[in-house]
Amino acid sequence: MHRSLRLIAVGLVAAAFVSLVLPAFADKPTSVLQRAEPITVSSLPVDFDRENPQRKTFDKLIFRGGLSLFASSPHFGGFSAFALDASGKTLLAVSDAGSLLRANLVYHRRVLKGLSDATIGPVLGPDGKPIRGDKLRDSEGLTLIEGNPTAGVAYVSFERNQRILRYPFASDNFGPPNGQLALPAEAKRLDANRGVEGLALIRGGKLKGTIAALPERLTTKNGNLQAWLLGGPSPGSFAIKTIGGFDLTDVAGLPDGGLILLERRFRFSEGVQMRIRRIRAEELKPGATILGETLLEATDRYNIDNMEGIAAHRAASGETVITLISDDNFSALQRTLILQFAIAGQ
Repeated sequence: MHRSLRLIAVGLVAAAFVSLVLPAFADKPTSVLQRAEPITVSSLPVDFDRENPQRKTFDKLIFRGGLSLFASSPHFGGFSAFALDASGKTLLAVSDAGSLLRANLVYHRRVLKGLSDATIGPVLGPDGKPIRGDKLRDSEGLTLIEGNPTAGVAYVSFERNQRILRYPFASDNFGPPNGQLALPAEAKRLDANRGVEGLALIRGGKLKGTIAALPERLTTKNGNLQAWLLGGPSPGSFAIKTIGGFDLTDVAGLPDGGLILLERRFRFSEGVQMRIRRIRAEELKPGATILGETLLEATDRYNIDNMEGIAAHRAASGETVITLISDDNFSALQRTLILQFAIAGQ
């Protein structure tokens, strides 16, 4: 990319992130959805490498396809976390404006081509009514613990008013919640706008059934990221080594019992960057300090935005597929992207 074009791109990304603090750049919905309703989601294919679209291998990942998504509903966007079914074909995503997207992912020869049968509806509060107000509706983490994205049970974490709620759901509703997962005592140190950013059900190994809860930026006395193992056979805490000033944005459980982390860094002088790290099942245990394995690190030279959500599934081919979604902050300067990669060599 020519230097002048890169400066323009960095400027646009910087302006987009200013929308986090300057409402004039964003249009977060003030109205509340009362019920689930059908929505048409259009898409355009995107390549990960803008300069070399034929390139498919990036560090330890293989690019399987990407989409830029559009919808006319003011409630579409702001997606902070999502889950996929075991086949990677059904999606459930929550936004930080209290809405919930369900859709089917359409593939052609393993390549993501679009979304179909999409609906958008409200996340309900304990009173059975749609959650109102940013202090209560700012959902950040999501993990399925039973069922699939059509019907089941999920945990959802919220920041500002820090809590993790248990949500039963069916095809036409999400909630009301019928329980709460207790936060550890260290959670009292969480900043109002930096809560439990990622939740993941550990799906195998010795900690199967445990919920991994990861804050965005809560550090240990050694400067590493504080993380918790909630419930399961060996509850406790562990730490993840911090590298290069990145913050955690989400975590997902891998089919083998490990975890996959999504991290982000933003500097006005550099633009936005993202990193994907893998923690293997054998590394996970109370008291551990874990570096993990970096699978990909990317700057805004590549087709990224404010990447916020991550999910993992095992494809019919046997490969582990990683799916990412971005949070557009309801800003006209940002995009809702879905990107998919396979782990090379597993």
